[in-house]
Amino acid sequence: MYAIATTSMRRIACLTAGLMLILLTGIAARAADSARIAEFLRVTGFDVALDSIALSAESAPAMLGFEDDAFGDEWARLARLVFDAGVMRGLADDLLEAGLDDALLDHAVGFYATDLGQRLVEVENEAHSDPDGDARLARAEQLVARLADTEPARLELLERMNRAIDASGNSLRAIQEVQVRFLVAAHMAGIVELRMDPDEMRAFMREQEAETRREMERSALLGAAWTYRDFTDAEIETYLHALEEPQMQAVYALLNAVQYEIMANRFEALAAQMAGWRRGQDI
Repeated sequence: MYAIATTSMRRIACLTAGLMLILLTGIAARAADSARIAEFLRVTGFDVALDSIALSAESAPAMLGFEDDAFGDEWARLARLVFDAGVMRGLADDLLEAGLDDALLDHAVGFYATDLGQRLVEVENEAHSDPDGDARLARAEQLVARLADTEPARLELLERMNRAIDASGNSLRAIQEVQVRFLVAAHMAGIVELRMDPDEMRAFMREQEAETRREMERSALLGAAWTYRDFTDAEIETYLHALEEPQMQAVYALLNAVQYEIMANRFEALAAQMAGWRRGQDI
């Protein structure tokens, strides 16, 4: 799932400074907010989605044009350090407290706290943490092929659901911005040399957008078909209608924003930690 994709690390600092001012007016008020945010994360499953951002660190060497083992045996340790769950949840708390009002929080929790909502969260959490991605992909491809022949209406429901989760269609641009920010940070850290400036990189990525968007939509359909395979069409339609409600749309717009901002923030931090590295060199 969730991006203030163009927000810089400085904005995170500004948000934190703003929250410090709130603290001066009453620590109890902030504590209540934090408790509600923690409950929101747990009930909606966004806490697991946040933790799964760490999996994106696996793609970091490839994003820089290197082999997976280019930076030595200590790479996994560094990735765990930078993509620490506590750090990412702290960033999420700051962003959500600044952008999530009580009405939106109550609306989302109201749906996800239902029996259907909790069943959905359970399978979504499993999907985020599934270590056997290749095998799952193969099974999902077989399932989608069968549904295309026998239950095309179900595939249409799943496609609508995926569009509702990213109604603005901004996820692709957000992912592109994560890549640009990481490449620029890696360049500043002396890890890579860039042949294009950031605007040229964005322009180049836009030229590839049509194909990339098709790949993302296909991947999302495969994921949804497999994740929700045990839910009835009626249950999926109920979920779809919940996702299409304006308040839930606002919640997901914020969650998408938070997810991609944290991802970009952590990749920038990763580049800073890699300063001075050479391929094949341990930390």
